[in-house]
Amino acid sequence: MTLTSKQRAYLKSLASELEPVFQIGKATVTPEIIEAISETFNTHELVKITVLKNCTEDVTNAAIKVSERTRSELVQVIGRKFVLYKPFKDEPKIILPKVKKEK
Repeated sequence: MTLTSKQRAYLKSLASELEPVFQIGKATVTPEIIEAISETFNTHELVKITVLKNCTEDVTNAAIKVSERTRSELVQVIGRKFVLYKPFKDEPKIILPKVKKEK
């Protein structure tokens, strides 16, 4: 699933009100962090994560790694935070703007 710029902007607006759910610290991206974030996607479609200053890994690299391993979409990286989106399989609560088909 690839997000359009309109869908990404919509998700960014929703994420602006969210508080970070996880913090990635000195240990960087561990299998335990990945598992915990994956479990969070059972109850949340949009997740904000903070990368602490003592983390040795670059914020963007950490965000891409977590996104790939949790099979979610990276919505944005801003400062030391990033936002991931993964819709519920059965009934998504966040309805994304429709993609216009070209003629």
